[in-house]
Amino acid sequence: MTQLQVLPRLIVSDPDRASAYYRDVLGAEEVFRAAGDDGRPTVVELLLGGSPFRVSPAVPAWGWASPNDLGGSPVLLEINVENPDEVGARMTAHGAEVVVTIENRPYGKRSGRVRDPFGHLWIVTGELR
Repeated sequence: MTQLQVLPRLIVSDPDRASAYYRDVLGAEEVFRAAGDDGRPTVVELLLGGSPFRVSPAVPAWGWASPNDLGGSPVLLEINVENPDEVGARMTAHGAEVVVTIENRPYGKRSGRVRDPFGHLWIVTGELR
């Protein structure tokens, strides 16, 4: 049987800008890029830790809408990091918005929620401090 893998694809208004944000802010590595006839990327694959994900442009004709087009995102992306305060601060310094403050939680983690500049929601979590 072939190995099964879920590969999230984040729909964004500008894949180049999103790819740069995820590389610069979260330390993702770009591993693949395909461009359309106009030279704009149709898909950019990134690797964040050991987790691959992709970004693609919003294409209304295909039903591909960004969270900003829809008025929000029903999906939470959770990243477990060594220093959630540092990662959250870096995200907001580059245009993200704090939705839930990063702080110690009663369930034994330090976490909070951040909306990136493209409308995607991230739970940034790590060990208690």
